[in-house]
Amino acid sequence: QIHEADTTEDQSGATFDKRSPTWTALSRIAGLCNRAVFKAGQENISVSKRDTAGDASESALLKCIELSCGSVRKMRDRNPKVAEIPFNSTNKYQLSIHEREDSPQSHVLVMKGAPERILDRCSTILVQGKEIPLDKEMQDAFQNAYMELGGLGERVLGFCQLNLPSGKFPRGFKFDTDELNFPTEKLCFVGLMSMIDPPRAAVPDAVGKCRSAGIKVIMVTGDHPITAKAIAKGVGIISEGNETVEDIAARLNIPVSQVNPREAKACVVHGSDLKDMTSEQLDEILKNHTEIVFARTSPQQKLIIVEGCQRQVSGTGVQGQAGAGWVVWPGACKGFLLRSGCVFAGSDVSKQAADMILLDDNFASIVTGVEEGRLIFDNLKKSIAYTLTSNIPE
Repeated sequence: QIHEADTTEDQSGATFDKRSPTWTALSRIAGLCNRAVFKAGQENISVSKRDTAGDASESALLKCIELSCGSVRKMRDRNPKVAEIPFNSTNKYQLSIHEREDSPQSHVLVMKGAPERILDRCSTILVQGKEIPLDKEMQDAFQNAYMELGGLGERVLGFCQLNLPSGKFPRGFKFDTDELNFPTEKLCFVGLMSMIDPPRAAVPDAVGKCRSAGIKVIMVTGDHPITAKAIAKGVGIISEGNETVEDIAARLNIPVSQVNPREAKACVVHGSDLKDMTSEQLDEILKNHTEIVFARTSPQQKLIIVEGCQRQVSGTGVQGQAGAGWVVWPGACKGFLLRSGCVFAGSDVSKQAADMILLDDNFASIVTGVEEGRLIFDNLKKSIAYTLTSNIPE
């Protein structure tokens, strides 16, 4: 079942039973396996307008659970955290272990992350409050829900849990997150939650201007390929009517392997495929496709993509935030001069590596910079031409 969250303060538009044991478990995981917190002194401000400290996705989950279930702080107080593995781009999951006051089991392990990674660690699924085997039918239901939510361009997270037996993990047990002394497999899948992370309104127009100026825009993100493709179509990185090899195969009802990759103007590359590619294969993709999206990529792969773009052209710019999607634009040096050919915005580390920093982290600002740079360059050429033609006769 897929339900839309009620974002009203009085929760008058709820479309599902909040007393459901499955929703209770899902909301508990979303609240506990979460580092985001509300900033102090906002008790009299509506939840949706409160400022938070933490990741954007976790902040969205925090507000959702606060609205739906009440105080997340009290939930965390009742279930104190005793161990945690933070999210990282390699594992693509976040794990925490909490003491339980309302259960015979002394501890509960909760995990959230990339849905496919979460499902791979599960052997059962929670349905109407009961754990049942995660069989083929349930896996298909998961895949259908995942594709439906991802196809809307929404960021999807998977959630699972495991009640740790008190006999083996009594209160006061020392959990070791380096040399794992607790299970991280055969967990219970609880559900999916998705959220909208809309691009800025100016991005589609900026992408169109880049394309008309001869700048090739490439999207690089950690999101699932389905989500990444939907977002890319929404902002114009993949133009309407342009197909990927998967689209062509679906239209012709043939296997993907029978489609000539060069027939597809658009291309969506999964990070797992990129990992096995040689430099020459990456160069072929960059050369033969006009509209490219790289999905589920790691920071190391983002660097490989930028280096591949730099091999194709004399300059490459990069815009994005640490841990978020990046936009690469080969040929950007035609609009403005870059020493290393890269622009970053986001973390302090990326700012130290940058030649140019976007103070507003706005992709549209890049287009404005390119326009101004080209205008100045044209004016310089005209000025030099005038100076030469006027001085030579003298």
